Amino acid sequence: MKVFRMKVIVLGSGVVGLTSAWYLAQAGHQVTVVDRQAQSAEETSFANAGQISYGYSSPWAAPGVPLKAMKWLTQKHSPLIIKPGTSPELYLWTMALLKNCSEKNYQVNKSRMLRVSNYSRQCLLDLRKNHDIIYEGRQQGTLQVFRKQSQVEAVEKDMQLLSASDTRFKLLNVEECVEKEPGLALVKKKIVAGLHLPDDETGDCYQFCQQLTDLAKKAGVEFKFNVQVNALLTEHEKITAVDSSIGTLTADAYVVALGCYSAQLLKTVGVSLPVYPVKGYSLTLPMENAQYSPVSTVMDETYKVALTRFDDRIRVAGTAELAGFNLDLSEKRKATIAMVVQDLFPQAGDISKAEFWTGLRPMTPDGTPIIGKTNITNLYTNTGHGTLGWTMACGSGKLLADVVSGRETDIDASGLDSFRYLYQI
Repeated sequence: MKVFRMKVIVLGSGVVGLTSAWYLAQAGHQVTVVDRQAQSAEETSFANAGQISYGYSSPWAAPGVPLKAMKWLTQKHSPLIIKPGTSPELYLWTMALLKNCSEKNYQVNKSRMLRVSNYSRQCLLDLRKNHDIIYEGRQQGTLQVFRKQSQVEAVEKDMQLLSASDTRFKLLNVEECVEKEPGLALVKKKIVAGLHLPDDETGDCYQFCQQLTDLAKKAGVEFKFNVQVNALLTEHEKITAVDSSIGTLTADAYVVALGCYSAQLLKTVGVSLPVYPVKGYSLTLPMENAQYSPVSTVMDETYKVALTRFDDRIRVAGTAELAGFNLDLSEKRKATIAMVVQDLFPQAGDISKAEFWTGLRPMTPDGTPIIGKTNITNLYTNTGHGTLGWTMACGSGKLLADVVSGRETDIDASGLDSFRYLYQI
């Protein structure tokens, strides 16, 4: 099918904006990326967990979560924090999330997420096969470790959905967990089982973004950094230009991939999306003892903290803090993720040399990203990936490029665009 060559502006150069630009260029379009930062991946993509967790793609909104959340809020090392003085936007978003906690909605949402994630896996494999892109990547899976038998019982429904989506997995006993992650041998009494997802990967998302930026430039993509987007200009129900700090920028089509900041911009042109900033934290520490360190990614189900191995560093990331656009670094949150790495891999690295970071994840109440068309004919979105932007980036970018190009998509795109939301926020 012949694709009409268009001028496309992509707003945002995080991992999702970059993959959108890359696949649009591969489809034959003239692409310009606009970002307020000095280079790609300076915000949410900068120091994320390092997981490419296809099999771990699950919505927060799940049966039993409301009760769990109430218990979490009373814990010292809680995976969830809600700051006082919450906004109306958070209230509406939370209500929408609670509505999605039914078994029926959970299955629909998780199936959608797995659809995008598994597609993204193939897209990343193809990208690596065809291009020399290096980002300290490993292809050795994720081990989700359980400290309680109740967690093992709860994961059984997830395993049914994994089977239905052809996602490989295996439930492991303690000794099998240690075989996959020998560093756990020192603390094996603290775990009761684990779920291994062999097709999951790891890698430094920031390095990936710098490499993909270079590839995109060679493919003809133009980058405009240090540019503030002020507004989208409209006429006759179409976007006519982007009003920016360097003047008006025009194109045939416009893609909003601004992560948490997407909803604010889109609302000004009548597109209301329930994307809320969920704050997460990470520590990056130098690895001192490889034999006592993670081999790949270990996900502590109790504290919702991921521990990921890079070449000579360990990335520890977690916590969900609902505090609007606040980017303050909390020492209490640092203490939680530091506790987990010291608890599971006490001899792995030097915590005193760890670098502390925080970022905002763009989360939808149903967990599924918002990819594709809007009610404005030449305006598209690729946002709302939550904690799975790195996981879903390549598949989301390829899917978005096909939608913009008017091509038949490789996967079923139903339920993934903005039209699934019937309420305004």
